[in-house]
Amino acid sequence: MPLVHLRDLRAGLKRGERLLGIDPGAKTIGLALSDVTLLLASPYGSLKRGKLREVAAAIRAIAAREGVGGLVVGLPLSLDGRRGPAAQAAEDWARALSEATGLPAAMWDERLSSAAVNRFLAGEADLSRARRAKVVDRAAAAWLLQAALDALRGAATLPRPAEPPDES
Repeated sequence: MPLVHLRDLRAGLKRGERLLGIDPGAKTIGLALSDVTLLLASPYGSLKRGKLREVAAAIRAIAAREGVGGLVVGLPLSLDGRRGPAAQAAEDWARALSEATGLPAAMWDERLSSAAVNRFLAGEADLSRARRAKVVDRAAAAWLLQAALDALRGAATLPRPAEPPDES
């Protein structure tokens, strides 16, 4: 199954279907789930990175249980936005996962998602390093899925900042 553009993924969803965000790490795969209105992403859980067959079976089960109609997989672009070997590997993995699950998949830029989540968890949430390690993968998945959901809504639907009063 080929990877699709995010807007095509959204267009192919049936009413009430959700998106599953996936942050594929080297050891752990973070998961996040959208709500049925495709407005909010929430951390869902994580899977141990293993054989594709086992990961696909777990994701198929989650998709059936939660009404998931598509996957949004993190794309690790380099800081300058180029696709390097890690991005190619992620695209290949996402394509194989899509095929194995029967769910369409789109890629979404995940640059610095784990770093941003770690900063937040250390500073704002005041979590210890050990506790952060347990939640960072699913939080990073929620971060990237939320960014994709926000992009789908587009900047035109975001509230405009208030205009400063005219003091002339």
